[in-house]
Amino acid sequence: MGEATARTPEGSAALSPTVEAGAAPLARPRALARLRTPRRPRLWFEILLVALGYWTYSLIRNAVPEQRAEALRNADWIWEWEHRLGLAFERSVNHAADSVDWLIVGMNYYYATLHFIVTIGVLVWLYRWHPGRYAAIRLVLFATTGVALLGYYLFPLAPPRLMPGGDFIDTVVVHDTWGSMASGNLSEMSNQYAAMPSMHIGWSLWCGITIAMLTRLVWVKVLGLLYPAATGLVIVATANHFWLDAVGGVLCLAFGFAVSFGWYRALCYRLPRVPVRHRPADAPVARPRAPETAGAPLPAAGTPLPPAGTDRPADAPSPAVDPAPGEDPARVPGSFSGSAAPAAPAPASDPAETAPVRPGAGPRGRLRHAGTHGPCHGLTGRDRGPHRPGGRPAAPRHHRPAPAPPLTARPRR
Repeated sequence: MGEATARTPEGSAALSPTVEAGAAPLARPRALARLRTPRRPRLWFEILLVALGYWTYSLIRNAVPEQRAEALRNADWIWEWEHRLGLAFERSVNHAADSVDWLIVGMNYYYATLHFIVTIGVLVWLYRWHPGRYAAIRLVLFATTGVALLGYYLFPLAPPRLMPGGDFIDTVVVHDTWGSMASGNLSEMSNQYAAMPSMHIGWSLWCGITIAMLTRLVWVKVLGLLYPAATGLVIVATANHFWLDAVGGVLCLAFGFAVSFGWYRALCYRLPRVPVRHRPADAPVARPRAPETAGAPLPAAGTPLPPAGTDRPADAPSPAVDPAPGEDPARVPGSFSGSAAPAAPAPASDPAETAPVRPGAGPRGRLRHAGTHGPCHGLTGRDRGPHRPGGRPAAPRHHRPAPAPPLTARPRR
């Protein structure tokens, strides 16, 4: 039932070719949608993935053959083009920063440590407070780092501090700064000719944009945007990169955002903060339906509301009331033969019934409410209207309340 069949010449029924051809591709979009759906990350998997990714990055980066001659030729070419553009300012910044000891030493430690500390800190913050966006933003970082490896292999570049005759100061060697793998005794553990693109700029800009887009505090946003700017100053002042290396890092980051957008079909910062379970990425979001009374028309201005507990309109005439035994019909309001007048108190043995009864009062001295817009003093809980907790219905704000209708009294028994 529900399947398209075709009758063969032998009289046997067979499935239509369109059903057989469309059955297999139907499951592929569903599986792809499940993979593209943001999920809550697992801690052990993320730790293993980040550690394995950085180890692979370092292994490939350092395994690239150090083509010293080609790297120096590329550095001379970059330096020449910066002179043609009139933007060859790296040497001036390097000498100016080196003249202040505490400043250049701080920049050396900045270059050696914050590159890892801030990046790992942002990843932990995303894992804790933005689990639905974590995988997409992490994909940006991984794609940025992956495409940078192609740059190290295809375009080896020597940093300015290693250029012969460039008159650059190697600040790590001069000031004997600890912790940097760019110079000194640890230089053999890292590829010294992998300056293009600059991942210090790529990673710091990734951190800055993520912080500025997701945090709510203004001063934190400002710090996030200042972080890549300070990193750009540091890489130039320490003579570890040209400013064109920073441009290469920005282009790699743009590629990472494009990969994340193509996979999740949305900007990573626009994904839900907490992942939605059991809903594919392309499924429509269910919206709550409005209550049925939301679209009901309001009563016109000046229209009185019905009394509480009754369906009778407020402007309908009050029903006639028969006089109680011993009462004058002419003094009972609303009777057939009387006119509106205060009712006389009846003798009773109960002290509660010996109190004078107010006009229009029923048993226990309660006023029987026949209108909606008049004052409702002395009403009990069950006599109060449903429109306002105090018992007095809410009048429309665009007109003044109508005068109170006459009060009627219950017949005494």
